[in-house]
Amino acid sequence: MSSIRDLTVWEPLLRVVRASNAERLAAPGGRLTGRISLGGWSVPVQRPRPVPGRAVQVEDMQDEFTAVERVQDALRADGANSVSFVVETAPDGRTLLHVVEPGPAVEPGLMSPFVGALLLVEGAVPEPWRRLPEEVPGAVPAPSADPALLERTLRERLPDAIGATEGEIAEAEARLGVTLPDELKALYRVTRARWEDWGGDYEAEERVSDAVGCELFSLDGLYVADARSRPCPWQFAADDAVVTAPDAAVQGLVGSPGWIVFGDNGGGDRLALDLTPGPGGHKGQVIVIDHERTIGAGLRADSLTDMVVNRPDGWHQRRDADNPPVVARVNIHYLDSVEAAARPELEVLGIGWRKGDPVSLAPVVGLPRLRTLTAVPGTLADPLEIAGLTGLEYLSLGPEDWRVLLDAGAVPRSLSAAHIEVQGEQHPLPILDLADELLALWDRPLISRTVLEARLDTDR
Repeated sequence: MSSIRDLTVWEPLLRVVRASNAERLAAPGGRLTGRISLGGWSVPVQRPRPVPGRAVQVEDMQDEFTAVERVQDALRADGANSVSFVVETAPDGRTLLHVVEPGPAVEPGLMSPFVGALLLVEGAVPEPWRRLPEEVPGAVPAPSADPALLERTLRERLPDAIGATEGEIAEAEARLGVTLPDELKALYRVTRARWEDWGGDYEAEERVSDAVGCELFSLDGLYVADARSRPCPWQFAADDAVVTAPDAAVQGLVGSPGWIVFGDNGGGDRLALDLTPGPGGHKGQVIVIDHERTIGAGLRADSLTDMVVNRPDGWHQRRDADNPPVVARVNIHYLDSVEAAARPELEVLGIGWRKGDPVSLAPVVGLPRLRTLTAVPGTLADPLEIAGLTGLEYLSLGPEDWRVLLDAGAVPRSLSAAHIEVQGEQHPLPILDLADELLALWDRPLISRTVLEARLDTDR
């Protein structure tokens, strides 16, 4: 099997790219970029227009699919997950293919096919992913929690269900490392929700879902929704903050060792019993973990009994963590100055496009909790002021600002991750050089690049 660094792997894709972009690659300086992973791809190929009265068929794009699959086969052979590439016409007229392998210290880019967050410290995670639940003295189950009523109700609704034995419940507790709440035990004593118990009968599965009020996981499918169960790229996770209001029913966590997931609402959101409630909540309340959010959860019901017996409608998640004083955005739509953001509680500061001159960071120097700074290119008056932000763990700047810090030897050593903010269409190779400089400061694996001369003027 050929390696991802062999030209033969790329030749079918290069022919397809050439056919779609002949004019752009005709002159020196022309370049195209793309990315291929085992799960998908983005390549600079124009899809054919559908014939009137006929939908686009697979065979209409077969050349692209076949070419991409060849690269994916090489990725599998190399034990890799993704690869990026640049096709460019050099000044001497040669066509060069740059094969870019990001390696373990670079997250996938989202706005760029090359560089996402640079992982400067192996295994480090953003602060919200390290946060554990706060103790809430006096937290007790809601008055509506009634395991006996819950079990009677479910047996009436599911008279033929096969329940879990006490031994099976004990095995689940041992696997999870937590004692299951009495309500959850009562539920699974009625039905253990195993597919094999239903004999392939989808209607039986639907009856269980209707009886409980969610798509119930089997006893074997229970899991603890701690922070590790909710992964998120540094580029977004570093912008999150854990905030729990004094009256909040649910703590604003990424995850908790006390969130026991038992079902799904049918739309990808998980339902869990919450054993670590907020100051205004109840132990054992039912929460919904939104799959479209990276932090927090919403209250579904005060208890599992309440959810099953009374069937309350909907759920709501507070957005306390999106606003000042903990998270502040200085841009044309939100705050108009860094001074307005400078509060002791500030953890995340984002500086975007705004009217007026570039801003000074002096007002936030010395703030004890500031850990994330993102600034789009051209918004900082003096990037060297970043040296006064001694608690930063994540920093996102434009290439020019990073260049200032690197030349001055002023890149903060407190960083766990970094990001290069690229605006507009820039040549990716200098950005990769800059990324390697940052990775080298922490002795992290560099981005691997292989340059191949592609003979696009021949058909093979």
